[in-house]
Amino acid sequence: MSTDNLLFAKTHEWVKVEESDGAKIATVGISAHAIEALNDLVYLELPEVGKEVTAGESFGEIESVKAVSDIYAPVSGEVIEANSALPDNLDSLHEDAYDNGWIAKIKISDDSALADLMDKAGYDKMCAEEG
Repeated sequence: MSTDNLLFAKTHEWVKVEESDGAKIATVGISAHAIEALNDLVYLELPEVGKEVTAGESFGEIESVKAVSDIYAPVSGEVIEANSALPDNLDSLHEDAYDNGWIAKIKISDDSALADLMDKAGYDKMCAEEG
């Protein structure tokens, strides 16, 4: 998947927003930059389907041999799907973070948080400044 149409959070989640039956659906994943930084992944906790999430709050967890990191909801809404195949195939995060490596789909209830997200160029600049 091209990253041109994705938005990125400062906490390294990516978002692809699509319309479905008049609702905005956000497909959410972890950026390739964050996955590379975490390196050897050993565990992924997905959000529960039906859970209401709030932008900026933790809704999952990813663990590597180096660290445990929260996964933050970049938008507010209801989790309508979680990528249940992912915890048993964490290599797909390394192989294809922006397609098969999605974490969850959220039916957006308040799209104001979208204004806080960056395009790919802004995200790349932020990552370069982090060193």
